[in-house]
Amino acid sequence: MSTIFEFSTIKQIGAVLIAVVIVLAAGTVVGQAPALFGADVTTDPEASIEFPDQSGDGTSVTVDTVSLSDGGFVVVTNGGDVVGVSDYLESGTHENVTVEQRDDEDLEMLGQLTATALQDTTDTGTFVSEADAAEDEDLDEHDRPYSDGGYPVSDTATVTMSERPDEGESSTSFVVESVDAPESVTANGSVDITTEIRNPNEFDDRQHVDFRLDGQLVERQVLSLDADETRELNVTISLDDVEPGDHIYGIYTTDDGALGELTVEPDDAGVTVLEAESDRVVADATLTTDGFLAVEAAGNDTDTDADTDADADADNETDTDTENSTDTNTNPQILGTSDSLEAGDHENVTIALEEPLEDGETISVVVYEGSVDDVENASAYSVGDERIEETVVVGEDLGGDGTGDSESDDETEADEESDGTESEDTDETGDDGAETSDE
Repeated sequence: MSTIFEFSTIKQIGAVLIAVVIVLAAGTVVGQAPALFGADVTTDPEASIEFPDQSGDGTSVTVDTVSLSDGGFVVVTNGGDVVGVSDYLESGTHENVTVEQRDDEDLEMLGQLTATALQDTTDTGTFVSEADAAEDEDLDEHDRPYSDGGYPVSDTATVTMSERPDEGESSTSFVVESVDAPESVTANGSVDITTEIRNPNEFDDRQHVDFRLDGQLVERQVLSLDADETRELNVTISLDDVEPGDHIYGIYTTDDGALGELTVEPDDAGVTVLEAESDRVVADATLTTDGFLAVEAAGNDTDTDADTDADADADNETDTDTENSTDTNTNPQILGTSDSLEAGDHENVTIALEEPLEDGETISVVVYEGSVDDVENASAYSVGDERIEETVVVGEDLGGDGTGDSESDDETEADEESDGTESEDTDETGDDGAETSDE
């Protein structure tokens, strides 16, 4: 072999090696291109879902597992119609996800159903369908499914109606052993119900337990019990929209249940005015929901002659208060508000008035529900058609706790020195004396 041939071969091998190095370097640069140009390297959202065949009562289904990389929802459809949507699910894996039938759907959750994993594309925390987005001008997007290979991540199951056992046959249904609930509660509050549920079978099982009020489903819990296990369940039912009166509640399993009667009493929300001065009002109040107290203008023409018979004055003031109360309900003018108050009892709540009032003006102290920081959207609290309020006259002695003991003693002595017809004059004298003392 000649030296020239050997040198030529070496040159060819060297050229090949250089070419390989260049290609590898170029590939490295290309792979780093997004980072070099400031772009984030992202991965597509991923999801998986397992929806097995099952039996049920047509009002809910259970998804065994669902994994969502970016959070979202499980949407159950029947022939293209959405029949159920889960609550918002955080990113991660979730087991035994119960999907309830939608309130606005008549279709039962029976037959061949498809459960699909959807992203919270709209970032609202609430499922937005394509139909919802089309109907709402403020929505320009709807939630979209996770995809795998261009197809939605979903699973299909056949859901059949749970069969009731024939007469004489034993049932595998969980049994309602006992129920504990109060006989009466206050309207606009809540009621706590405790029940014991037993699995009478010789095998572990999982079934749902329904809590209903007047036949309406208010909560459903999915319960897993070992063979012959008994467990206590608790539920709190809101009574915000429940009218006072007698109501029937029920706890139901597949083939068993228990009923009870619940009396809803009118709530005890109330307000008692202790002082009504020109610059402030002091009151005690009981609230059954978070809110505040507000002073409303109730009319001004309440002055009466001090020399008029006391009984006639009382009648006139009653008529005036009634007329003013009607005016307040029509066009309330808020003169001042308290600080925010939580539900419960409150004593000596002080309400500073925005503008000073004169003695003799009539005002109403009203219980409001809502935020004191958003008075325009708050509303007067009422039981039925009756607002919780008290109407008083500014400057009148209300005998409240806010009045000092010495002042009460002075008034008592003055009453002893005067007869009943001069009681108003005595009060006026006391007021004049107080003003003189202040000056």
